[in-house]
Amino acid sequence: MKHIYGIGCVLVASLICSCSDLDRETPTTMDEEAIATEYGNLQGQVINLYTGMRDGHFLIGNAMMASLSDEAEYTLQGDAQVFNSGSWNQYVNPDDVWSHYFTYIRRVNTYLESAERFEVNLDAYKLDPSENAQEIYKTRSEDVVNWKREARFLRAYFYFELIKRYGGVPLLTEALPLDADFANIQRNTLQECVDFIADECTILGGEGENGEEDALPVVYNNDNLGRVTRGAALALKSRLLLYAASDLWNTSSWAEGYAHPELITLDPKDRQERWAEAAKAAKAVIDLESEAGYGLMVRYTDLGKTFQSPELILVRRISSNTNTFERNNFPSGFPNGGGGITPSQNLVDAYEMADGSKFDWNNPAHAADPYANRDPRLAMTVFMNGDTFKDVVLETFEGGINKDVENGTLTGYYLRKFVDTNINLVSGTTSNHPWPIFRISEIYLNYAEALNEAEPGNPDILIYANKTRERKDVNMPPIGNGSQAEIRERIRNERRVELAFEDHRLWDTRRWMTATTELNSPLEGVKIVKNDADGTFAYEKVTVENRVFSPKMYFYPIPGSVILNEQVIAAGWPQNPIWE
Repeated sequence: MKHIYGIGCVLVASLICSCSDLDRETPTTMDEEAIATEYGNLQGQVINLYTGMRDGHFLIGNAMMASLSDEAEYTLQGDAQVFNSGSWNQYVNPDDVWSHYFTYIRRVNTYLESAERFEVNLDAYKLDPSENAQEIYKTRSEDVVNWKREARFLRAYFYFELIKRYGGVPLLTEALPLDADFANIQRNTLQECVDFIADECTILGGEGENGEEDALPVVYNNDNLGRVTRGAALALKSRLLLYAASDLWNTSSWAEGYAHPELITLDPKDRQERWAEAAKAAKAVIDLESEAGYGLMVRYTDLGKTFQSPELILVRRISSNTNTFERNNFPSGFPNGGGGITPSQNLVDAYEMADGSKFDWNNPAHAADPYANRDPRLAMTVFMNGDTFKDVVLETFEGGINKDVENGTLTGYYLRKFVDTNINLVSGTTSNHPWPIFRISEIYLNYAEALNEAEPGNPDILIYANKTRERKDVNMPPIGNGSQAEIRERIRNERRVELAFEDHRLWDTRRWMTATTELNSPLEGVKIVKNDADGTFAYEKVTVENRVFSPKMYFYPIPGSVILNEQVIAAGWPQNPIWE
C-alpha cells in the first residue's frame, strides 16, 4: 500500500515537525487495491484500528490515570508527578494524546475511503453453489459491511477522547491529500464535534432514519467477542451527552475574556433539555438489556479479569497473558512487587459505613477502627493494613514490612482492584487483563445522574442509583429519598466508589467543575502506629502531597508542536484559554 504523508499530518496528527521531513511516498510490496480486495488483509486492517483504544492499566508510563486524580499516588512519581505538581504545559504533557488519536482517525478515514473504492473479492465462495461456500460468502459479505460500521464507531470514540481533553478539534472525515490547502483547516466548535459523534452513535446504535439497517449488531458469536456492538455505540452516546449536559461544557465563566468560547462550550440551550437527552441516551442502552443480555456480574472482584461478562459492553482486549500489572502493583515487600499505584485516603474516606452513613474521622469509633463495617467494595478495591495477601498479613504501619521497604506505600494502602492475586511473580505465571471501557453499571449511574437533573423525584432515579449497591457481594443499603442536591451528592459518591480506578474520576471532577477544589487539595494518606504492648493500632490522616489544579487545566493546551507549526499559525488557530 502507498502511504501518503501530507502536510495535514503535520498539522493534525503532529507526526512530524517540518515539511522538509515529509516522506512523500513509501511503496510496499502490495498496492492499495490488492489489500482492499482481499478479505484477510482487510480484516487485519480493522483489527489494527482497534489498537487505537488505549489500555487503561498503563496510560501515564506505568501509572493509571487514577494517579492524576485524588484516587491514588504513584509511588515512583515520574510523569504522574509532572501532572500533579502542575508543571505540565503545551510542551510537556504526560497525557498528550493528540498525535495518537489523530493518527488512528486518519487510519480509519483511509480504510473507509479504500473500502468505498474497491470491492472485496469473494468470488471463490460466491460462484461455488455448495451450501458451505454460500454460508461463508454470506458471513464474509456481512463482515465487510459491518467493518465499516466498526471503523466509524472507533473514529467517533477517538474523537470523544480528544474533545474531553482539548475541546473543539478539526473534524476530518477523509484522509487529507498532499495538495490540500491546510491553511484553511480550522478547529471545529465543540458543538460541531459533539453533534458529529452523537450522529454517528445514533446511526450505529440503530436510532437513525434507517434503523437497524445501518446499525451494529447487538451481539456477536463467540468467534467475534470484543468487537463493538450496538450497545457500545449507545453507551458512547450516553457518556458523550452526560458530559454535554454537565457544567464544564455549558459555561466559559472560568475563562473570562477568552475570544473563542465556542471551542470550549456548547451552543446555548436549556440545561434541563440537555439532561433529558442524556437520560434518554442512557435509557436506550438499558432498554437493550434483555436482547444484549446485560446485567451485573455476581462478583465485583471479577472486573478486569474476564472479557466475557454480562456487565461488560466494551472492553479493550489484551492479545496475550501478562503479569506486568502485578509486577508494577503487588505490594512492596513481596518478591518482585513494585507497589506502584497506592490508593489515597481521600478515596478510602469516600466509602460509606455498612449502614449507608458517612465515614467520619471525628467519630471516635470510626477513627479507632477505620476499616471495620465499611462498604464491601473498599476491601475489594484497596489492600489495607491487616489484610491478608498470599497468606501473609500486610503491614503498612510505621516500621511494617510493607511500609519501611524500597518503594513502600506512601499512602498506607496498596491497590487490589484489577490485580490478579493468583499470579506468582517468582514462577512467572500470567493471566489476561482486559480493560473495561463501557459497562452497564456506568450506564445505570449515567441515567440516575441525568434524570435527577432533568426530572427530580422521578422514581427511576433511585432505582438505578441503587443498582450497583444491590450486587450480591456488595449489598449496601439503598440510597433513600432526599432533596435533588442530596441525591446528586449520593450519586456522585456512588460513581466515585463503584467506578474507582476506571478512568472516570479525573473527568467527572472536570465536568462537574469541582476539580479546582478536589484536585487542588492535598492528597492524603494514613499514618499507622502499632502499640507493641497490645498489638492495637492508632490511625492518623496525613498529607502525602500537595496537588495543583488551576482553571486552565479544565482543558489541555493544544500541543506546542501543533500550535506553533507555521501553517497552523497561518490558519489562525487559537490556543485553549489561559495557556497562551
